[in-house]
Amino acid sequence: MDENRREGRGRSEKKRAAHAIEVLAQRMVESTDALYKRLPLPDELRKGLQQARSIRTRGARKRQIKYLAGLLRQDEESVAACRAALDAVDHRSRAERDRFQHIEEIRDALCDPDRFDEAIEEAEAEFPEFDHRTFTRLAGSVHQTGDKRASREIFRRLRGLMDISSET
Repeated sequence: MDENRREGRGRSEKKRAAHAIEVLAQRMVESTDALYKRLPLPDELRKGLQQARSIRTRGARKRQIKYLAGLLRQDEESVAACRAALDAVDHRSRAERDRFQHIEEIRDALCDPDRFDEAIEEAEAEFPEFDHRTFTRLAGSVHQTGDKRASREIFRRLRGLMDISSET
């Protein structure tokens, strides 16, 4: 009994591993069509995944996900490849979300009259192509009238500057 626990093959460990593969199967079923097509799967797994994606009834879908998880447990290579593909997508999504939030923070600081001067200095330091005059004009419009269009334009221009700076 103690040998099984030391080697990580106790019942609890097996249950955790089975649950992790079931969660992976669920992520695969809920993935986008583009990712689904890119997943490196053998034919049997692809058919099981395709069937699970087509089922809309909750109970039947859950049974099909469990079946798919059973197929995955038999193929360690597919599990590793699918995890890597899904994790790469999650990483890109997280990076894109962080980038978006950073742009929002800069825009909010530029649109706040109390933080404007500090925000302009930070933006000029971060983006070499930063156009001081244009951003001052747009931010002034937001400060005076609360112009939503100018706020959106600031965001668009910051996103463009970030795209330019990430290319170099």
